[in-house]
Amino acid sequence: EVQLVESGGGLVQAGGSLRLSCSASGFTFDDYAIGWFRQAPGKEREGVSCISSSDGRTYYADSVKGRFTISSDNAKNTVYLQMNSLKPEDTAVYYCAADPLTKVVAGRPPYEYEYDYWGQGTQVTVSS
Repeated sequence: EVQLVESGGGLVQAGGSLRLSCSASGFTFDDYAIGWFRQAPGKEREGVSCISSSDGRTYYADSVKGRFTISSDNAKNTVYLQMNSLKPEDTAVYYCAADPLTKVVAGRPPYEYEYDYWGQGTQVTVSS
């Protein structure tokens, strides 16, 4: 059974940092696209970042570029999202998602419909 489990969320002050983890079981990261999405209250889910586990290609939304870093440890079947210089507008539930067929393309955001496997989400709250 494929499972994705996010961890690392919490409450942090503006300007602070958090590192989210997405641990996968039931499959290996050999050739997957792993995406991080977030959903703030009253807003649609948006793709924040994604990474190709095979070649390390990445994408970042403009809103997080320069502040967030995505990385993959294939040996641990884990993807990380390092979030620095957090802002109150980063407050959301963050989800990781994976798909074996989706390709990470430069400049192209991840879309929900392209990802088959999803975690349960982790809350990130940034206070001002």
